[in-house]
Amino acid sequence: MLGRLRDIAGWREQVIEPAPDTLHGLRARLAQQDGVLGQALQGPGVQAAVNKVVVRGDAPLLAGDEVAFMPPMSGG
Repeated sequence: MLGRLRDIAGWREQVIEPAPDTLHGLRARLAQQDGVLGQALQGPGVQAAVNKVVVRGDAPLLAGDEVAFMPPMSGG
């Protein structure tokens, strides 16, 4: 988790076992564990990266994949 998502979650890294099969499955599991975090992950502009590659929509996950959820970025 990065930025405000880390603040909401209360953690930066977590190992999820067994690993969900998809990115949507991971979001669902995190939402089940923490409803506030689940809502934040569904917010506009929240992006996900799997193994440091930004993913749009859903993506398959394998055991050991690194997933990062990133809050909306603002520029100036």
